[in-house]
Amino acid sequence: MTSTPSETRPFDLAQLGTLVLLPWSSGAADGADMPYLLAYSLGDAEGGPQATAAAVEGLLASNGLTAGGALVDGTAAGTGLAITLRVEGGEAVVDLPQLGARCAAPPAWLTAVAERGYAYLVFTTRPWPEGRPGLPIEPEALTSFVGAEQTLRAAAHVVLPTQGPHA
Repeated sequence: MTSTPSETRPFDLAQLGTLVLLPWSSGAADGADMPYLLAYSLGDAEGGPQATAAAVEGLLASNGLTAGGALVDGTAAGTGLAITLRVEGGEAVVDLPQLGARCAAPPAWLTAVAERGYAYLVFTTRPWPEGRPGLPIEPEALTSFVGAEQTLRAAAHVVLPTQGPHA
């Protein structure tokens, strides 16, 4: 059986596996810190990493984002992003129509996002089983995963404005 791209099918969140949201900040070309958010799956859904990557790609597409596509500047007027970012009680909260994710944010990230009014989201289809929540992630491991060409090419890149009291 085949389906057409215009066919609307319900989205099964279980296909995504465990999704992780990870905030960090680092110096940018303008000399100020840039707040980043990395969203990825552990690749632990039924069907394994390849099925999970396909599910994440489907989630992105259903929200108007393309893995490997051009940078989406959500701060520009008229982008109509379905994905939002709020900062609440020291946490980054990312909402899509199908799901929401939140994570504790370090003080430097909170300062950077308050100063800029946005964060740079990298939402990758590439699973990262080593990036388990609750376990310490060494900065070198994060840099290696995020900076890998496979990760960047398999990701939607979004400048995501903050909404709410800290916007």
